[in-house]
Amino acid sequence: MQYGNVQGIEKKISRIVQGSIMLNRSNKEEGFALLDAAWQAGITTYDSAHGYGGGEVDRMLGLWMEARGNRDEIVIIGKGAHLNQDRNRVTPYDIASDMADSLVRLRSDYIDLYLLHRDDPAVPVGPIVEALNEHHAAGRIHAFGGSNWTPERLAEANEYADKRGLVPFAASSPNFSLADQIAEPWKDCLSIAGPGQAAAREWYAENDMPLFTWSSVARGFFSGKVTRANAEQVRDQFDGTMPKSYYCEDNFTRLDRAWALAEEKGLSVPQVALSYVLSYPLDIYALVGSMSGDEIAANEQALDNPLTEAEMAWLDLRSEASTTRLSSPKSRAQPRER
Repeated sequence: MQYGNVQGIEKKISRIVQGSIMLNRSNKEEGFALLDAAWQAGITTYDSAHGYGGGEVDRMLGLWMEARGNRDEIVIIGKGAHLNQDRNRVTPYDIASDMADSLVRLRSDYIDLYLLHRDDPAVPVGPIVEALNEHHAAGRIHAFGGSNWTPERLAEANEYADKRGLVPFAASSPNFSLADQIAEPWKDCLSIAGPGQAAAREWYAENDMPLFTWSSVARGFFSGKVTRANAEQVRDQFDGTMPKSYYCEDNFTRLDRAWALAEEKGLSVPQVALSYVLSYPLDIYALVGSMSGDEIAANEQALDNPLTEAEMAWLDLRSEASTTRLSSPKSRAQPRER
C-alpha cells in the first residue's frame, strides 16, 4: 500500500480508499470480513456519508471500529449536507445536524475528513466556511473539504478563509476516471475527467489539493463486462446512469484501448482504469468499492503497476501510439474473466 497526507490529519492516508456503501447490519458478519480484509491489506481510509444506506454505513463502521479497537488508526471520510427531494441543504444548520447524526452512528467524537456532499452556489460561501471552522475548533472534524465543488467555489472559500485567518478547505472529491463524463449520473455531480476539464485539473495541480476521486471504473463502463461489441446487450445489467454518462464514441475508443493494454500488461480492464487514475500526476486517493478480498488484492496490483505517460496519453486519445509494443485494439464479443 502507498500513503499520503492531508493537512490537519496526522494519520497516514491510503491511496486506495475503501468505499463502504455496501455495508449493512443485516449482513454484519460479511461486512466485518470485508473491512478486516481491507485493513489487513493496509487500507487505512474508509469512505462514508450521512445518507448512505439511511445511516447504515456509518453504523457499521462504528461497530467495526469499536469491535477491533482501531479508531485511532482509521481515517474516516464523512459527508453531509446532501440535497434531498425538497431542497438544497448546504446550510450551517444541516451541516451540524448531519454531522451530529454521523458522530453518534460512528461511535466517535470526531470525523477525520468531513466533506460537504454537494454545493449550493446560490448560498454565500462565508457562512459555510465559518460553520466548518466552528466544528473544526470544537474537535468534531480534523479537516474538511467539498465533494462536487467547482475549483472556482473552492478558491472562493479558501480566499475567504485566508483573509480572516480561518482554516481552509483541505481536500476535494470530484469524479475522475479515464472516461469522459458526458452527462452527470446524479444531480450536481461534477467530474474533472475529459478534455473539457483540463483547466480544473490544472487548478488542482497548481494548488496541490488532495483529491478523493470517485468512480474510477466509470459506473461499470470499465468493469470488464462491457465491450464495444456487447455494449447494447449488457446495458440493462447496469443502472441507467452508466450508459447515459459514458456511452459515446470517444469513450468506446478508450475502452477498446483499455482492453488492448490490459491484455499486453497481463492486467484486467478495471485494473488498467484504476491504474490510470492512480498514475495521473495529481495528489489522488481513489475511492473504490471493493466487494471482496480478491478485489482488494486486484486493486493493490493496479496501484503497484503504474502506467507510463505514453500509455496514459494513448488511452486518453491524446496520442495515436504509446509504444511500438501496443497492438491495435480489438472489439471483443465477450468480456474476459477477471
